[in-house]
Order: sequence, then C-alpha cells, then structure tokens
Amino acid sequence: MILQTLSIGQAQEHPYQSGLVSSAIVKSSTSEPLQLTLTGLVGDQQADLRYHGGPDKAICVYPAEHYAFWKEKLGRELPVPGFGENFTTLGLLEAEVCIGDVYQVGEVRVQVTQPRQPCFKLAMRHGIKDLAVQVTESGFTGFYLRVLQEGTVQAGDAITLLEKGRITITETNRVIHVDRNDRAAIEQLLLEDALAATLRDGLQKRLQ
Repeated sequence: MILQTLSIGQAQEHPYQSGLVSSAIVKSSTSEPLQLTLTGLVGDQQADLRYHGGPDKAICVYPAEHYAFWKEKLGRELPVPGFGENFTTLGLLEAEVCIGDVYQVGEVRVQVTQPRQPCFKLAMRHGIKDLAVQVTESGFTGFYLRVLQEGTVQAGDAITLLEKGRITITETNRVIHVDRNDRAAIEQLLLEDALAATLRDGLQKRLQ
C-alpha cells in the first residue's frame, strides 16, 4: 500500500450556477514532505468547516485505482487529485478498508473515520451535473482519516496497517445511502468508537 500522490489546496472562488462558491476542491500535488497536524496538512485549507476538515476529517483519501473506472464511464480522464483528495493511494479500497483501521504513513499514524460523502462541488469542479450522485451510486467514494500521531508525510511513503476495524467503508456507504432504515446495521456502526462524530449524530437521529 502506497501514498501515490500528496496534494493540498487553498480556497478559491468558483463560478457555479448563478453565483460564486468558495472551495478548496482544486488541489495540486507536491513531491515535498509536508507536516500533518491533528487538523490536516500544513498548506491545505477547507472553505466550509461545517462539512469539511476538522479532526475527524483531517485527510481526504481517494483510491488511485478508481480513476480508470471514471475515465471509461465519463469518456474523459480526470486529473489527479480530481476528487479534492489529499492522499491518492494504491491498495486501499472501500471494500477492504474499515472504520477504525489505523495506518502508519511516513511519520504519522492515522485512523479511518467515515466514507467521504460527495457533494455538489464535484459537479462544480468537473462540469458534470450529477457527478456527486454517480460517485455515491458507484460506491467509489473514498474516505476520511483522523490523525493520531502528527509528523511528516511524502508522496511515495509506504502505508502499513497497524490495527484492523470491523465494518468496511462499502458497508458503511450501504447504511448511509441505500438501506437507510437498517436498524441493526446502524446499531453496529454506532458501536465503532472511531466513527466520526457528525456521522454518529446523524445515525443516532435516524434511530430516534
């Protein structure tokens, strides 16, 4: 498992529909080592902290393997990091990665907290109106990490699994987006201490 591409970006104003939207979804890759703190990479920014960033979403990950799928489906190649991800990885797929997985990457230790939940900014980024829906339906969402140990990371760093969770990102996506009233599955997810707080709150409200 490898950190293939490391990327950061600053918030910019993007034309969308009849107005402007501030977003840091357009990121650039770097070969330099970067410091990773509890809230993200130094030099990276999130425009809307209600939905992006913070300790539970310090790093957005997207598997490099999915780019071939999108090239075939969309009829054009998306640039890396086309999904606004910080880590573009090899060997970390949603069907295998679990909530609570802990990985060593360079000097840092990180933990999987939840799937990435695609929003309209993907459509804005690529000019594809329903891209967020397509990403959700494909299950190729990527996922978020929290930082357990700060340090530096660099493209090309090996990714080593240190602890294994129980519930995959694929299963979590099923509960979030498909079988929304699967009470037993929701209850199982809520047992995961590593689950991101905002997702936990949303699932608890469903049970109520």
